[in-house]
Amino acid sequence: MRAVLLLFLSCSLYAQSVEDRTRAAFTAQILGANMGFPFEHKPASVQWISDLPATFRGPAPVDDDYYYEIVALRAFEKYGPRLTIQQLGAQWKEDNAGSWGSSEQARLLMQRGIQPPDTGHPRYNRLWFTIGPQFSADIYGMLAPGNPALAARLARYYGRINGWAEAVEGGVFVAAMVSLAYSETDPKQVVEKAAGFIDPRSPYRKALDHFLAMAKAGRNPREIANELEERWHIEYPATNNAVANGALVALSVYFGEGDFLKTVNLAVAAADFTDADCNAASAGAVVGALRGMKGLPPLLVEKLLNRVAGNKMGPLTFDPPVDERISGIALRIMNIARQPLAVPEVKPELFSLEDLTRYWDPRWQLERAGFGGAGGGLGGIRGITYLDNDVLVTWPRDEVRGVVLSTTADLRGGKVMKLEVGAEENRAWRLEIYANNQRLLSKLIEGPAMQTVTQALPAGGPKTVIRLFQHTLVGDKLPSSAHWRKITIGPAAPSR
Repeated sequence: MRAVLLLFLSCSLYAQSVEDRTRAAFTAQILGANMGFPFEHKPASVQWISDLPATFRGPAPVDDDYYYEIVALRAFEKYGPRLTIQQLGAQWKEDNAGSWGSSEQARLLMQRGIQPPDTGHPRYNRLWFTIGPQFSADIYGMLAPGNPALAARLARYYGRINGWAEAVEGGVFVAAMVSLAYSETDPKQVVEKAAGFIDPRSPYRKALDHFLAMAKAGRNPREIANELEERWHIEYPATNNAVANGALVALSVYFGEGDFLKTVNLAVAAADFTDADCNAASAGAVVGALRGMKGLPPLLVEKLLNRVAGNKMGPLTFDPPVDERISGIALRIMNIARQPLAVPEVKPELFSLEDLTRYWDPRWQLERAGFGGAGGGLGGIRGITYLDNDVLVTWPRDEVRGVVLSTTADLRGGKVMKLEVGAEENRAWRLEIYANNQRLLSKLIEGPAMQTVTQALPAGGPKTVIRLFQHTLVGDKLPSSAHWRKITIGPAAPSR
C-alpha cells in the first residue's frame, strides 16, 4: 500500500511540475516577445532590459509569436491527436492566421486553394526560408515534454505549413530545445542535444555547428554574434530569416545560464536588425521549461494579467476576438500531451534557390541567385529570388558577377531566341546574352511591363553554351529583380 501511495505522489508531483513548466514556457515566450518588440528589425539594445515596454498594458496582445500556437492547440482539440497538416491549415483559415512573412504567404495561398504542405514549399511560398516555422514551434516541445524526438517529428511535419527546408529545421531546433528543457538542467546541453536533431547538410545545422565551435573555443558572445551575422545574415539578408536568427537563439540559450532576464537580454542585444522579438520569445520559452514559473520575474508575469486578448493582429481582425487565459492554455496543452500523438515521419528537406528551375523550366540552370531581403521583416530591402506561377524572379547573391541562367542548345543552321522578361516599376537591370564566348546582346530592361526580346543565335555546334546574365549595376538607374517568364530557342524564320 505504501508503495502505491508513493507512486501516486510521485506521479502527482511530476504532473504538477510539467504543468508549471508548460505554463512558464508559454508565459516566457509572451514576455520575451513583448520585451523584444522595441528591437524587432531595429538597432540592438545596448542597455539592460528588465521590464516590459513603458507602453505595455495587460493583457498580452495577440502576436504571431504565440497566436499560431494557440491555433495549433485549437486544431488538436478539434481534430484529435492524429491531426493532419491539412486540418491544421483548415484551422488557420477558421482563425484567420497568417499576418506577415511566410505565414501571410501561406494564408494567401490557402485562399487560392493551395493546401498544406504546398503552402510552405518554395514552389509557391516566396518567403519559405524565413522564421515562421521557428517561432511557431515552441508548442511542439510543450506537447512532448522530455521527448525531443517526438517534438522534432511534430515540428518537422507541421512546420511545412508556412516554410520549408532550413526554416522548418529551425522549428525542429526550437521544439527540441523546449522539450529537452523539461528533463535537462544545463542550457548548454539543451542547445547541443537539440542541434543533433538537425540534418548535418542543412544550412541551419551548419550555422549551429559554427556557433558551437566558437562557443567551445572560449570566444565571448559579442565576438560570436558578430561572426555569425557576417557569415549567415549576409547570406540571408532578410531580417526575419530563420538561419541567422536561429543561431542567435542558440547563443542566447547557451550563454543565458538558465536565467530569464540574461537570456532575453542576450537575444535583444546580439545584433542589429534581427527578429529580436521572435528570438527572445523562443529563447525565453526554453528557460521557462527549464526553470518553471519560479524562474520568471513575478512582477512581469503579473503585468500579463494571465490573459492573451485582442481583436487584431497586423492587417487581420478576429471575430470573435481572442481572449485566452494563459494558465488555461497550459492545462489544455497538457491534456493534448497525454494523448498518443502520431504524425507521419517527414525526412529533412534540403532546397537551394537553384532548384527553382525544376518548377519553371528544367532545361535551364540557375547560378548565383541570392535570397535578397524583400518581404522579409525590415521594409524597403530590395531584391528577392522566387517563383511566381510561370515567372522566375531573380536577384543576385553577388552584384558584381550577377545571376546567370545557362543551357546548351543545338545551333547547327542558326536559331532564334525569344525571351519574355521584365523589371519592377521605375527600376532596371541589364540583360546580356552569350553564345559560347561571344556576347550577342547587352540590353537595359526597364519596368514595369513584360517585354519580348528576340535575338538571332549564330550557327554553331550541337552543344553550344547559352548564358543569360542579369546585372544590377545599372548606373543611375535603381536596380530591379529580373522577371523571366518564358525563353524559347527555335529555328530562324526563312529568309525571303
